[in-house]
Amino acid sequence: MLSEERHKIILDELDTKHSVTVQELMEMLSSSESTIRRDLVELDSLGLLTKVHGGAVSKESKVNTRDFSVFARKEINIDEKEYIAEYAASLIEDNDFVYLDAGTTTELLIKYIKAKNAVFVTNAFLHAKKLSEAGFLTYILGGEIKLPTEAVVGEEALISLSKYHFTKGFWGANGISPNNGFSTPDIKEALIKKASMEHTQKCYILSDSSKFSQTSSVAFADFTDATIITTKLLDPGYRRFKNIIEVENI
Repeated sequence: MLSEERHKIILDELDTKHSVTVQELMEMLSSSESTIRRDLVELDSLGLLTKVHGGAVSKESKVNTRDFSVFARKEINIDEKEYIAEYAASLIEDNDFVYLDAGTTTELLIKYIKAKNAVFVTNAFLHAKKLSEAGFLTYILGGEIKLPTEAVVGEEALISLSKYHFTKGFWGANGISPNNGFSTPDIKEALIKKASMEHTQKCYILSDSSKFSQTSSVAFADFTDATIITTKLLDPGYRRFKNIIEVENI
């Protein structure tokens, strides 16, 4: 297959899915890893996509209306997520009452927690299991199970949240934009994120580089409502914002 054909297929896939992994492209195009990585570098240099660790994300700023499964997202930018998760875990102090949102980076945070006697509330059933296994007192919200993101959502979850007041909370986001705030494709998840943030003293958004300058269909908070923990910013223009922390391997 000619490189021009591969490039068109890659861009078409990104137009549909917003993000794609090297492994997915290798299988789709029956090409070697080195060929796919070379294609991504070339397309990135042309400004047609943004190359990230393990794959690529769309360069377009259009609204993303689709949500993807935890399985599909786990390996995207995994090194970045590990650094972000480790730093975030270091912010949890003894006796904190913590809200932990569903998501791949918030899940990674659990293994790095060193605080003692911290208590957790989460809307992610896998997070609840891991926190409990680690010895933490853990509460899980009741409600509707959203299987693709392994989250609990719905009216019952919102009612449960109304009685809590958290010292710290950690959330994921599908889109981060100074103008459009923090966003996600699903209205039910957005409502849970919004309600839990409103009941939290210190809010942190955990985000790898692929989420910046992206917008999903439902906003759940303004850009200034939380501190963003990320790795090296691809767009240096974001460094003017005081609520962004860039972390490296700690």
